[in-house]
Amino acid sequence: MHWRSWGLYPIFKRQMKAAFIGNEDRISAVYGAGRRQQVEAEFDVIPGVLSREDVEHKSDDLRDTELLFSTWGMPALSPEQIALLPSLKALFYAAGTVQKFARPFLESGVKVFSAWAANAVPVAEYTVAQILLANKGILRSSRATTSADGWRKYGKSIFPGNFETTVALLGAGMIGRKVIELLQPYSLKVLVFDPFLPDEEARGLGVEKVGLDEAFQRGFVVSNHLANLPATVGMITGEHISRMQENATFINSGRGATVDEQAMIEVLKKRPDLTAVLDVSQPEPPDDGSPLYSMTNVILTPHIAGSQGNEFWRLADYMIDEAIAFRDGNETDYEVTLAMLETMA
Repeated sequence: MHWRSWGLYPIFKRQMKAAFIGNEDRISAVYGAGRRQQVEAEFDVIPGVLSREDVEHKSDDLRDTELLFSTWGMPALSPEQIALLPSLKALFYAAGTVQKFARPFLESGVKVFSAWAANAVPVAEYTVAQILLANKGILRSSRATTSADGWRKYGKSIFPGNFETTVALLGAGMIGRKVIELLQPYSLKVLVFDPFLPDEEARGLGVEKVGLDEAFQRGFVVSNHLANLPATVGMITGEHISRMQENATFINSGRGATVDEQAMIEVLKKRPDLTAVLDVSQPEPPDDGSPLYSMTNVILTPHIAGSQGNEFWRLADYMIDEAIAFRDGNETDYEVTLAMLETMA
């Protein structure tokens, strides 16, 4: 009889040395509902949550640490600090973008994994909900239905609804692709602006590739999912917003920096028929006195499209599964490479 048949495999399986690093409150929230205990059952976890200072002051105790688990609040470590963890093999980040801290790890030979795919789910759900409401005219008509005349005007069919209506997505990364997937049950025509999306993949996704100008001209709803990179800062101009169809909607659940915000505000003042649904801004939150707080055709939400509440646990689940696969020598799904940092959010 093989020794695995006796149930002895867990005895011989080496527990990798691991630690949590970052902010205690955020670790507790994201790795809640038993997730932290699951990590402790699968790995030999150092008690507590490490800070940047701990990496330096407790380096002798951390020399055998092979895995780090983190989430929002992950400190940016220097190459010298990372070198104090000579056994470190991988960092599992239960959140989205890793741009602020990943490069030194990767350049030091430490693998980085991110739960960006898990965080893409609620952002895509938020986006699809707003698209469907915008196509029905709810966002525009609700602010005009303040009298019987407004009720009669906007009760008429001046909005296209959700059949054969054209929607434009800016960016076909993880979130953009999830939006495309969630829109499949609806009979909508989906345009995509993404220079990095191969034509063959676009056909496979069932979308039409277009330029940025065409996306704004043809989409009754335009939803921004562009990554915040030097090349995309201010990419969406006032001219783009001004070319939108009557009663159209612009949704931004991506990054505020990709939009020329002041130019957008000026267009929205001149075009009260347009609606902007902004979950992000630049700066964030908007400065006190910003017109965004008072404009009737702006719906401002406080960066809630991403994971919140129970949705945090999905982030931890993705990274725990990824860490177990990594430990066991199995294929992983969410590794971030240096090349990916050039184009991802």
